[in-house]
Amino acid sequence: MISENPLAELKKECEILLREALKKLQIEKSLIKQFTFEKPPVWDFGQLATSICFELTKQTAEKPLTLAQRLVQAMDKSKFSIVKEATAAGAGYINFHANFEQFSALTIESVRQLDADYGLVKAEKPLKVIVEHTSVNPLHPIHVGQARNPILGDAVARMLSARGHTVFRHYYVDDVGRQTAVIAYGYEKLGKPKPTEKPDHFIGKIYTITSCLVEINRLKRELERAKMVSAEEEILKINRELDDWMSIAFELKQKHPELFETLLQKIGEDLDPEKRINELNKAYEAGEENAKKLIREVSQFCLEGFKETLSRAGVLYDSWDWESDLVWSGLVAEVLQKLKQTPYVSVLGGVLEFEAEKVVGAFDLREKLGLRKDYAVPSLTLVRADGTTLYTTRDIAYTVWKFGKAEKCINVIGMEQSLAQLQLKIALYALGYGRHAENLTHFAYNLVTLPGYKMSSRRGRYITLDEVLDEAVKRAYEEVYKRSPQLPEHEKQKVAEIVGIGAVRYALVEVDPAKPVEFSWDRVLNFEKNSAPYIQYSHARACSILLKAARKPEKPAYNLLKEKLEQELVFALAEFPNTFIEATETLKPNLIAEYANTLADKFNTFYNAFSVIKAEPPELSDARLALVDAIRIVLKNALNLIGITAPERM
Repeated sequence: MISENPLAELKKECEILLREALKKLQIEKSLIKQFTFEKPPVWDFGQLATSICFELTKQTAEKPLTLAQRLVQAMDKSKFSIVKEATAAGAGYINFHANFEQFSALTIESVRQLDADYGLVKAEKPLKVIVEHTSVNPLHPIHVGQARNPILGDAVARMLSARGHTVFRHYYVDDVGRQTAVIAYGYEKLGKPKPTEKPDHFIGKIYTITSCLVEINRLKRELERAKMVSAEEEILKINRELDDWMSIAFELKQKHPELFETLLQKIGEDLDPEKRINELNKAYEAGEENAKKLIREVSQFCLEGFKETLSRAGVLYDSWDWESDLVWSGLVAEVLQKLKQTPYVSVLGGVLEFEAEKVVGAFDLREKLGLRKDYAVPSLTLVRADGTTLYTTRDIAYTVWKFGKAEKCINVIGMEQSLAQLQLKIALYALGYGRHAENLTHFAYNLVTLPGYKMSSRRGRYITLDEVLDEAVKRAYEEVYKRSPQLPEHEKQKVAEIVGIGAVRYALVEVDPAKPVEFSWDRVLNFEKNSAPYIQYSHARACSILLKAARKPEKPAYNLLKEKLEQELVFALAEFPNTFIEATETLKPNLIAEYANTLADKFNTFYNAFSVIKAEPPELSDARLALVDAIRIVLKNALNLIGITAPERM
């Protein structure tokens, strides 16, 4: 017998034993909707425990412990199979002890026979799911502060796919708005040069310098106007801002002297660069041909660089969705028109406002959306006075479009966008898309910080994901060289790439998404604990044991796996399917990382404590080899779910 979920089989047997005992004692069990089991705090207490007697005590008027003892006594011992015994414990718990002779055979053989499919339990109702992630604006390279998004998004997509859902990975290209007009303006001023380096890095330099020079120009004109009317407070405020931008300009000139001087000269030829940028922005949103050609060209350069970086990190997409296409197709205008027809949109000060709080009241959404009673959702500006739309307005149309292709949509977007994502969901209710709103998930995540380093996009002061990956691979190579000098050079390079990339991915996944990640090399590339290299090394160690054995375990005697550590490992392997289900249903890839690290810990303790190949009798050696093989498979499956390669040699 094999099972895709051995622990579920153990729980099932425990439940059957309980149901029959309740029936035998003529205790009404209608109040029990389902039997829940948990792990006792101490291994020796058993592997599963239930608190059912506390729930039934009102019905029976018995003390929970007395009832637990009677239920245990009423159990039909002849039906014990993967359960060895049941005991009443504490104030009224029933603890179940696994029959490890049977349970080890079931678990290890299930893992080895199902192999790459083990643990990946399929959903009862598979869905079409769009996971939209990364969606970094095409302005500058992806930096480490943004890198958590693609890594988390990719892990979520992998997990959902393994669960049996049809998953589409979408990248939303945010190419409409002032920022893309700024970069296009600077690029045009330079004569539309071809990139002389990795394209996103090239575009990033142009954007940072152009943005700085345009801002200085704007502030100088504002200062002149303020001086004309003697607005002292405003003059002081503008001077402070101007001083800040001048210090940024000094930094940028030091970094990129030639490019800075060229842009300074070219932008200086315009009396009002801001006016040209606004015209370009409006022209692009209106779909004018010259503006389309210019901004698309710049955006494509940046995306080429993104694709190169993300592909190296193992992140791929099924669809690149251009924000501009939504605008030009008329879908944004169509959604705006529908919103205008609702009683929740008004014109205030020349701008179109969506009154989200009114919708919350009208549809009684406060509890459904988890809003406090005293919290009033701010209104959302849909259209500016100049007629251009805002990002969230376009995002409403994009969400409607996505739901034409999928039943569930997951937006992987930082916590700082929580209000915008809430307003988006409320807008769907207002439009009559309540079902869509309920199937829209904002996968929020916290920031990445680097100790002692303050990133600033406007200063061009950031560490790119490319630099992080290069450094990780370099450091991994040094470790591989130190630990395995006998490996051929090409093998060292290959392993270093796998380990370095895996280290970065793990560091960005293993922390709960709601918590910030502090990125430090000491933790990221630690071969001794809680890191991808540590888990990868454990997998390689398992592969090495099996290779040295030079035989397949033919007669494993699982009844000989009597050591507590061996049985804990078996139980950990049996827990993997449930961990996978929980991680996928709650969208928490960190649970997979945590599980893999715990399994690696137990395995390394086992490896240091017991012989495997030379264990006696041979049947014990075979059983331990089969156990090591199962650990290898599960470590690989877990790492694959979070996009990390499990190497066979390190």
